Amino acid sequence: MIDCENMKGKVIFIGAGPGDPKLLTIKGYEAIKNADTIIYAGSLVNKEVLNHRQKDSKVYNSAQMDLNEIIEIVEREVKNNKIIARVHTGDPSIYGAIGEQIRELKKKDIDFEIIPGVSSVFGSASALELELTIPEVSQTVIITRPEGRTPVPEKESISSLAQHNGTMCIFLGIGMIDKVVEDLKKGYSEDTPIAVVKKATWPDQEIIKGTLNDIAQKVKSAKITKTAMIIVGNVINPGDFNPSKLYDADFKHEYRK
Repeated sequence: MIDCENMKGKVIFIGAGPGDPKLLTIKGYEAIKNADTIIYAGSLVNKEVLNHRQKDSKVYNSAQMDLNEIIEIVEREVKNNKIIARVHTGDPSIYGAIGEQIRELKKKDIDFEIIPGVSSVFGSASALELELTIPEVSQTVIITRPEGRTPVPEKESISSLAQHNGTMCIFLGIGMIDKVVEDLKKGYSEDTPIAVVKKATWPDQEIIKGTLNDIAQKVKSAKITKTAMIIVGNVINPGDFNPSKLYDADFKHEYRK
């Protein structure tokens, strides 16, 4: 149970999950339920996650606002000793732009808390029915994005990261699928399996699978241009593989002699 009194006059960053409102955490649910003011990322967050809010709570769509406007609302509401639910899609720590908001809150000595959420990375893995870390296939998950209007450090380019041949989960890349595939081929073989999940866990979720040779054309044919996760790596089609030691009958550890 959330202590409402301790939440007065503060901001609560909430990960709303990838789409399915049932993937909102219990703690996130309670924070939204008790909030006086809600600022949510309306271009990505399923508005159903706000269905249980107080009827008299104020609701703002941050898709139509800049950083200064968001902070102005927060400042005003905090001065009135209000609970502000700042609702982000997925998990707010991944491309959630909370760092710049937190920096401003610290400057103004405004209390805040972060409630994690289910990232679209994991919503997509669930939709694809796969494990991102299969023994001896891939033990590394790279979460990244291609360079667009936001620069990417040189050593973190898709082509550089592709050299590792791990499981790569690419945000914000579907609109430049040709360039993404071109960069991926600088590390992965052309027959490497790749999948695209549009709106993971939403009712209109869409999945496309292929290889680096044909995925770009498949994406274009499906007319997918945004709100999609790209996952590449042999975990998508691992074939026969050795099981982990975790449940190996011959592997002894402190819980199984």
